[in-house]
Amino acid sequence: MTRLLAFVAVALVPLAFAGLVVAAVSPAKSGVDRIPAAIVDNDQLVTQTAADGTKTPILAGRQLVTELTGAHSAGFSWTITNSKDAKAALASGTVAAILTVPKDFSRSIVSLSTTSPVRASIQITTDDSHNYLVGSVAQVVGDSLTSAFGSAITEKYLAGVYSSIGGIGGSFAQAADGATKLSDGAGRLSTGLTKLADGIGQTQAGASSLAGGVGQYVGGVSSLAGGLDRLSAGATTAKTKLVAGVGQYTGGVSTISAQLTQAVAALTANPTDPVAIGTVNALTAALAQAAQSGPSVVAGVNTAMTGLGSGIAQTASGAHTLASSGASLSTGTRTLAAGIGQLQTGATRSASGATALQGGATTLATGLEKGATSVPSYTSTQSAAAAKVVAKPVSAQVTRNHKVTSVPQIISTLFVPLGLWIGALAVFLVSRRVSRRTLSSTVAPGRIVLQGVARASGVTLVQAALLVLLLHTAAGVSWTLLPATLSFAVVMALAFTAFHHFLTLALGRTGLIVSILLLAVQLTSTGGLYPVQLLAAPFQAISPFLPLSYGVRGMQAIIAGGSAGTAVAAAGALAAFGLASLGLSLIALRRVRRARSLGLVPTGA
Repeated sequence: MTRLLAFVAVALVPLAFAGLVVAAVSPAKSGVDRIPAAIVDNDQLVTQTAADGTKTPILAGRQLVTELTGAHSAGFSWTITNSKDAKAALASGTVAAILTVPKDFSRSIVSLSTTSPVRASIQITTDDSHNYLVGSVAQVVGDSLTSAFGSAITEKYLAGVYSSIGGIGGSFAQAADGATKLSDGAGRLSTGLTKLADGIGQTQAGASSLAGGVGQYVGGVSSLAGGLDRLSAGATTAKTKLVAGVGQYTGGVSTISAQLTQAVAALTANPTDPVAIGTVNALTAALAQAAQSGPSVVAGVNTAMTGLGSGIAQTASGAHTLASSGASLSTGTRTLAAGIGQLQTGATRSASGATALQGGATTLATGLEKGATSVPSYTSTQSAAAAKVVAKPVSAQVTRNHKVTSVPQIISTLFVPLGLWIGALAVFLVSRRVSRRTLSSTVAPGRIVLQGVARASGVTLVQAALLVLLLHTAAGVSWTLLPATLSFAVVMALAFTAFHHFLTLALGRTGLIVSILLLAVQLTSTGGLYPVQLLAAPFQAISPFLPLSYGVRGMQAIIAGGSAGTAVAAAGALAAFGLASLGLSLIALRRVRRARSLGLVPTGA
């Protein structure tokens, strides 16, 4: 029956391994949300001033922290703390990562709306001396976080851009209105200028008519002046000649008349006076001659009057020409006045159009200026830089303290403890149990236990030395760490040897099967390469009590250059585990001796 049970147990070992692994890692997909991480928010408040002067306080870091610590946040189990406590927690392994929001986070976010945008960044710090995988997980979480938060920021930025485009559209609408007014003013100016040109044409026609009238008027005035001059000259000549002729004529007549009067008086006094008669006859002849001169005087008067009439006729002709020119002059003057009126109307409309033109130009300039002011001015370099920042406004910088990049070194932190466990198992697999003679002797149980452990430890210590040598030669671990790695490996080897001694002493070869099953449990529950929070809750619960967990933890701290306290604590835990195993071996030995003494165990066993 015992052999059958042993056979069944051996047959179930592979199934146990596979089942434990599947059970442990099945909730790993949501396990990232259980990894403890700290948030340190150092962001400082900034004030953003809008174009209209409105001031808005911006605290982007708080918004980020709120989203991370919300009920639906993804990636890590976040706890808000300060820088000092966060560093202490990371050093001790209490938290797997620290997310730090720098003090210029909000300032960088606000800079997206300027011509010199700066990409905001968050810092995620992990420690390879506790977990190797967390660094990679943190990078993924950081990228996802910055992508989600950055997308929200980009969305708000684009909303602001489209809002600005609306404002620019308003400015250009104002500019378009100004352009319309400009066009209207230009049309009115064109109409006014057309009327002004028509008025100028009519003014030119009126001026030509006026010039012709003035010419005719001047000609008439010249003719009138000539006629008046000739009239004046003729009148003067006629007057002179007339006065002279009449004077001569009247003088002669007066002389004759006086002489005739004297002669008549003498003749009256003496009718026969021959002198008087001769005088009368002579005077009569003179009168006859004067009578003959009368027509000549009349002819001279007629000649003078004829010349005067001719001058008057010329004067009348000049006056007629002057009157005719005056009519032309009046017509030209009216045409000129009408043209001047149209000139005034056209000038008024031109002035109105020019005013509207000026107003439209001012509105256009204002709108274009506002539009130009609203449009940021970028150089090609600035445009490329701004595009990169807007496309990814937030970046995550992951810093791995005690960084280990060598794959062999990473693997060694697990496989050195694992190798020492399997090595101890192999030693007791080929070693004999405590002999019947020894059990029946009076040798003290403590001595028997120590002798058994010592014999096995001789081999396991050699195994430890070989593994440490491989660690420094093949894995490339610094030789300066040899004292630490060798000392820790020795402690592990002794502890695992003591434990396997207990299993074989208490359970015989069945204890070796138990060792294999325990190895399966430990491989699925031990952290180091990955956070234990990725595992199912039962495996997380037992992880702190497993010896392999301390072996991995201590070796990892040594290789990564982490806290010496971590390695010392792990070594202490392993030493305690080894001592406990020795104590259990004593108990098991006493029970075996008692059972043999009572005959419960076959003597041949």
